[in-house]
Amino acid sequence: MNNPLIKLLKSKIYTAIFLLAILLGAGVVGFKILSQLSWIDAFYMTVITITTVGFGEVQPLDESSKVFTILLILTSVVIVGYAISVITEYILSKNNLEGLKQRKMQKKIDNLKDHIIICGYGRNGKQAATKLMAYKKPFVVIEKNKEIAEKYQSELVPFVIGNANEDETLLQAGIERASTLISALPNDADNLFVVLSSRQINSDLNIISRASQETSYKKLKLAGANNVILPDKIGGDHMASLVVVPGLLEFIDNLSIVGKSNINIEEISVEQLYDTSQIKTIRDLDLRKQTGCSIIGFKNAQGEYLINPEADLKLIPNSKIIVLGRPEQIQKLNSLYNI
Repeated sequence: MNNPLIKLLKSKIYTAIFLLAILLGAGVVGFKILSQLSWIDAFYMTVITITTVGFGEVQPLDESSKVFTILLILTSVVIVGYAISVITEYILSKNNLEGLKQRKMQKKIDNLKDHIIICGYGRNGKQAATKLMAYKKPFVVIEKNKEIAEKYQSELVPFVIGNANEDETLLQAGIERASTLISALPNDADNLFVVLSSRQINSDLNIISRASQETSYKKLKLAGANNVILPDKIGGDHMASLVVVPGLLEFIDNLSIVGKSNINIEEISVEQLYDTSQIKTIRDLDLRKQTGCSIIGFKNAQGEYLINPEADLKLIPNSKIIVLGRPEQIQKLNSLYNI
């Protein structure tokens, strides 16, 4: 009901009702004064005139009453016609609201490129969506539960209602143009099927899958998943770490990204920092002096990570750096390099 089209049509209906009320009131008063009719007879004459049903007159009309009747008929044709068209449009639009919303959302999805597809909007799917919104990454959610999709669908969270196991649904989410797929379905067999289907459609896709059982890990990797996450195992390790190294884990938790204002760590392509036609080192870049951020990691073109890289490390093309800083320092870095 919050759809702008429905709101517009509702306002038009209120306008039509207001005009009909004025028309009815003017007709009653007009017949009462011009023809000296009783209030009931004046109301009767107004109704049969506006509706043009063709019933007989209460009494013969004089010339002034006839002119008034002509004007009333012509005015009523316009106002009643307008009211009927608005009401009809409202009924049709209300019935087709779901289809209109889905077509609008699908048009937006069709324009996406290098986006992320999240399969399943349960606990893990919601967390993934929240993180992606913090980074302003475009994404699409595939959810087969229609009630969940209608509840959470918005301009920021576009949904495709359907089963992620079906190729047609994946194509509807733009899998051929997507860069990453996150399969967060609760059932390992469903995740396995999604990974297989996705890898067949898009061989270059980065696939991240959830797994409930450790025995599913190797199967999902063989099916084509680049990364397999075991939420229950991670949760257990996290709780145990709170006992073994509570202070260290608390510090790591403070690096978590829960919103744009709390980002403390970020991965950046070297191409975003300088022209790689002339190779620079970490020392040459001097991010610490310019932004306050520290480089704590390096990822080369082959995807290999180096923790705490040396200052003389060359920042070669297609590599990335991991920077650490307070939120205002990260923001300063993003502003300085237009990231």
